[in-house]
Amino acid sequence: MSSMKIAIVTGASSGMGREMVYQLADRFGGLSEIWVIARRMERLDEFDGKLPLRIRKFAIDITDTQSLNILKNELKVERPDVKILVNSAGCGKYGNIGELTPEESSNMIRLNAEALTAVTELVLPYISANSRIIQFASAAAFVPQPGFAVYAATKSYVLSYSRALAQELKSRNISVTAVCPGSVETEFFDYALNGRKLPAYKKAVISKPEVVVKHAITDSLMGKSMSISGPVMKGFYFLCKFLPHDLIMRFIK
Repeated sequence: MSSMKIAIVTGASSGMGREMVYQLADRFGGLSEIWVIARRMERLDEFDGKLPLRIRKFAIDITDTQSLNILKNELKVERPDVKILVNSAGCGKYGNIGELTPEESSNMIRLNAEALTAVTELVLPYISANSRIIQFASAAAFVPQPGFAVYAATKSYVLSYSRALAQELKSRNISVTAVCPGSVETEFFDYALNGRKLPAYKKAVISKPEVVVKHAITDSLMGKSMSISGPVMKGFYFLCKFLPHDLIMRFIK
């Protein structure tokens, strides 16, 4: 492994991934580079001249094995010391089962669950001790969500996978944090809402990406296996632990 210390961020072109790049560059002076991954190169180009360290851009689709080989080969050549891996790429779409196309449903599963797992396992051999993995799950992981069933199920997967991984990697001194925000003010809803209005209960607790990301980094540094920002979402988490899920689902519906 080389002495080049890096962070890798998926979903870096918008939302919380993009915010993560700015905050990591600001807070971690020991990094040599941040490797940013997203499908849209023009969005990655927007980082030019705005960060105090070098950016290496990968305009790839992480759901595609051939594209992922580009990252795999670069890791093989450079053998960097990955200090931070952030998996923030994800997508969601509201709609009851049968309203969404099979492709829309499988896209969510491929990106949110399969690609996150593939990237984690691809990068893991390059992650050294005293490093961290930050996985973006969602408060949707806490309880099944009618009308958002596939998305919530994929985020339950991320939360479960991340918590198990946190235990597995303890002996290597690598911390894994699953970030579980509620609604966040990003481009996510432009696609997800599918022509619907954002439910009032989600609108009432919407967060700024800067706040969620700052909280996620702090929780990761503290070695927490979950990051839930804000008292409302923490309250929701405890409700989901103690109230029957059928009752909560009736309210959500």
